[in-house]
Order: sequence, then structure tokens, then C-alpha cells
Amino acid sequence: MARSPGAELALLLLGGFQSMVDDVHDQLASRGHEGVRASHEFALRAIDEGADTATELGRSLSVSKQAAAKVIVALERLGYAERETDPGDARLKRLRVTARGHDMMTLGAALFTEVRDRWAAQIGAEQLDALEAHLTQLTKNQPPNPENPAPLQEVLGEAI
Repeated sequence: MARSPGAELALLLLGGFQSMVDDVHDQLASRGHEGVRASHEFALRAIDEGADTATELGRSLSVSKQAAAKVIVALERLGYAERETDPGDARLKRLRVTARGHDMMTLGAALFTEVRDRWAAQIGAEQLDALEAHLTQLTKNQPPNPENPAPLQEVLGEAI
């Protein structure tokens, strides 16, 4: 049975996103950042913006405290985040992004720009600008929400 044109478009959009992410992940891995996932970047941004406990991170990412704890363990293992004792309450451990985590986020952003530039060279800068403008217009009622990556993770099947 043939797919509907709407389903084809949805798959193309998802494929475009996945292509960009895969390219950036490959480049990050080749530069010493193996094992990075999109959910890690979402979590690091949330931590950097003040979600400094597992409970707050879970709230920020719209996931359970247990799921947030799993991502924290992964971020610590990768050297992107660490827990520090709260100066006001020694029982509390506060999360913070490490220098390595900040380096990865900065490099990742630059790599996404490089992918965009390659795509512009391939199809033409005007065409890519038009595509972005059309997608912006078409998604104006449901803009992506970087504060809530859970729907994106569900689509990608990526466990946080």
C-alpha cells in the first residue's frame, strides 16, 4: 500500500532532521565527543539555565525524576556535567555543566551551522532560505519548544 503524500512529507521532514543530527553526532564523535545524543544537549541547556537537581531537570524536560537521573548519570560519565555539594545544605547535590559540556554545546552549534551551509551549497542558499521560511510559516501554530523536548524524543524513539 502506498503512503499518502502527507505521510511522505512527514517522513522527509523527520529524515532531514535525523540526517542533520546524525551528521553532527558523527562530527562530534570524531572530535572526542563520542556517545552524545540530542537529549544530552537538551539536558545540558536545561542545567545551564538553572535546572540543577534531578527533580528540576525532570520538570524542565517533562520526564520523570528517574529518567532525569539516568540522563545525569550519562552526562557525568561523558564528563559534561557534575554534581557539587550545595554550600547551604550539604545533603543536596547541585548539577552544573562542566567546561567539556560547554565545549561540546558550542562545537555542536557550530557543526549544525556547517551542515546548514553544506545544504545551502547543495541546493542553493535562496532555496534553503525559502524552505526555512516556509517551514516557519507552516509551523507557526506549533513552534518547536526547546523547553519541552519530550515530543521530539518520542518521535525519534530516543530514550532520555
